[in-house]
Amino acid sequence: MRKSVLYVLSLLVIASMLLAACGTTPAAPAATEVPAGNEAPAVTEAPAATDAPAAELEGTLNVWSFTNEIRTMAIAFQGKHPKVKVVYTMIPMTNGEYQTKVKAASGTADSPDVVALEAAFVKEWVESDLLANLNDLVPLTEELKTYPAVVQVGTYEGVTKAFSYQATPGAFFYRRSIAKECLGTDDPEQVQAMVADMDKFVETAAKIKECGTGDYYTVGTGAELFTPFLANRAQPWVVDGELVIDPKIVEYVRFAKMMRDNGYESGATQWTEGWFAGMNDTLKDANGTPKKVFSYFLPTWGLPYVLSPNSTPKDGGTGTAGDWAMVNGPMSYQWGGTWVGVLEGSPNSELAKEFVKFVALDEENLTNWATGVYTNEYLKAIDPTTPDDQAQAAGDFVSSQLVVEKITSSFDKSTLSDFLGGENSYGAFALAAPSVNGALLTGSDDAIQRALNDPLAAYLSGTMTEAEMWAAWLDAVRNEFPDLIIPEPPVK
Repeated sequence: MRKSVLYVLSLLVIASMLLAACGTTPAAPAATEVPAGNEAPAVTEAPAATDAPAAELEGTLNVWSFTNEIRTMAIAFQGKHPKVKVVYTMIPMTNGEYQTKVKAASGTADSPDVVALEAAFVKEWVESDLLANLNDLVPLTEELKTYPAVVQVGTYEGVTKAFSYQATPGAFFYRRSIAKECLGTDDPEQVQAMVADMDKFVETAAKIKECGTGDYYTVGTGAELFTPFLANRAQPWVVDGELVIDPKIVEYVRFAKMMRDNGYESGATQWTEGWFAGMNDTLKDANGTPKKVFSYFLPTWGLPYVLSPNSTPKDGGTGTAGDWAMVNGPMSYQWGGTWVGVLEGSPNSELAKEFVKFVALDEENLTNWATGVYTNEYLKAIDPTTPDDQAQAAGDFVSSQLVVEKITSSFDKSTLSDFLGGENSYGAFALAAPSVNGALLTGSDDAIQRALNDPLAAYLSGTMTEAEMWAAWLDAVRNEFPDLIIPEPPVK
């Protein structure tokens, strides 16, 4: 979606997920243009058929995904294995549509061989009997020094069923010009000190508000902080068959209300045009008064897929590229990511494993993916029908520490570095990635968190009290999971 996680789209994403373009046919994202990539290695042509291994793979592979990212890798895979035909199907994640269709197809003649799984629901699948055992691929994670959390998420009771090509630590991105004006400095080290914890973050939010005489906002929406709070819980949502309302969840609800009531957020809804407009300085209120947004909480994929492409206004104009910087922010967190697994019972299981291995556990592919090798020219040389906007932008943070260590310096002078005023985002994310905790994910997370969306929105808008919000959410969770033990609400 990054990603998790949610493919990251721009204007067509809803709720808390990034949704791919609708339909079941391979289609390019209907979002903003992919930014120019980092300088790629010299190899830009598709691999020749002569590069295929001695035991050449062949056959037809059905791959289903909610994102067009995997299609890029499917094309690259066919370039390595020209006797393999990948039939690619993309289905949107809207309201669980993707998961529902895959489950319905499982075990039928229409069943996919390989499925992509977003961070929000991957654990549900890993905990089920829908996916095949991929333990024989685990040794490759040791060779690649795959970040532990990535393997942890794809593993249940000692059986690994899914692997990811991404690691998705988060960061705090801020506008240098606003920092200089309101905080007296844009230096990342000094700004980090001003947002080092939530108390300091709120103090800084007040300064931003006062500085702009009502027109400056610390964040586009308080919803951006849900994931950081979520990632810092002591316990997952479900423990021993009981719903756990971690104190961090209560803290987040009250924090979000405070941000809304104090005018520290712009009031834009996440993943809408207004929220994106804050990235390029075109956000305005109902009266046409400009609104300035100081910062965004985004993970690794948020930089190349969300912030960078949306920093330029749709009608052209100056935009905000070069006016951004990044720091860790008040909390460490991770957000999103995409895993791939093989459906149990696939008649093409061995070929499917090879595809999973290529996507998530192949050093060359991960390097190419991260550094922008998969250009339109490269992909069209393999498949002339490739859409013009299928190319993979440089900068996605991959799951292999080995690859990360080898390529980090290539981002010292890159498009993304220029965007961040000279900072190397890859280096910053490399420091954060080892601390990501994959143990908090459970198979029930997606449904539990979606059930909170509407009651929380009503509370923030003032149409529900806090007590009514908790009661409504717990009722929704109880209906979704009748066997789950539901605790008393934190507020009555």
